[in-house]
Amino acid sequence: MPLSPLRSSSFSSLANIVALAVFLLLLTAPTSSAQLSNNFYSKTCPNVFNTVKAVVKSAVAKEPRIGASILRLFFHDCFVDGCDGSLLLDDTPSLLGEKTAAANNNSVRGFEVIDGIKSRVEKLCPGVVSCADILTIASRDSVVLLGGPFWKVKVGRRDSRTANFSAANSGVIPPPTSNLTNLIKTFEAQGLSAKDMVALSGAHTIGKARCASFRDHIYNGSNIERRFALARQRKCPRTSGTGDNNLAVLDLRTSKHFDNNYFKNLLKKKGLLNSDQVLFNGGSTDSLVRTYSQNNKVFDSDFVTAMIKMGDNKPLTGSRGEIRKNCRRVN
Repeated sequence: MPLSPLRSSSFSSLANIVALAVFLLLLTAPTSSAQLSNNFYSKTCPNVFNTVKAVVKSAVAKEPRIGASILRLFFHDCFVDGCDGSLLLDDTPSLLGEKTAAANNNSVRGFEVIDGIKSRVEKLCPGVVSCADILTIASRDSVVLLGGPFWKVKVGRRDSRTANFSAANSGVIPPPTSNLTNLIKTFEAQGLSAKDMVALSGAHTIGKARCASFRDHIYNGSNIERRFALARQRKCPRTSGTGDNNLAVLDLRTSKHFDNNYFKNLLKKKGLLNSDQVLFNGGSTDSLVRTYSQNNKVFDSDFVTAMIKMGDNKPLTGSRGEIRKNCRRVN
């Protein structure tokens, strides 16, 4: 039975109202990782990936450890309000950055490399590529240049106009003293599973750690091989405040090469940090550690999946945030 003109008009008006409401809802809804893509800069800055790689390659050739440092910058940035470049901001009279938070102070490094990349990219494509994306790409390149897997990086992030010192200082970045329960919870808070957590922990196959971060484990840990602990103690005095900045490799086998030896070390109770060794200590993640120690391809694959997943978490896209001209300060 056909609608009367009056009912038809009312129905049409209602439909228009519903359509407008849906449109407004979509317009104001938070943007998501769906707006990130591998080819975001294909027209606006097609040579960005080669440019980033060239700078990272030069830096890693001079100091292999810097690759691990860049990767760590990416982790610590992403764990505080998503991968938005907030960690790169310096303190100002009106902005308290994240660099002096407990997890970062006297610890995170590699900022000069990111500055160098930004300078090159700005000359190439002014005001186009975000610092957040530069850090994401540089992290992938660091892994590849040190022998790890390649993956296509999704880009399109924008930079935060602020930092979040309180969040960075609140424990959202798991400390090296973490137990397994804390590690699982802090990673789950970022939308990452226990499997993702173990795979990402494999990033400790490269780089070094400060004595202050592993002192308690090598002197008081119950799940550490005795001779390994004694060897680390020679350069890390028991007294806090003495030798805090003395360094030790995280992977005693191949600290300059990205591979699965980190997990092989854990099987022998030779994890440098407590947060390393708890991954293999009679708990729920033991089987994953065994798998990764036996199969480098599986580790590489799961690491790539977890890196992409972490990079997808709460990105600033669309009109949110900005494209910083200088990674250390807002425009």
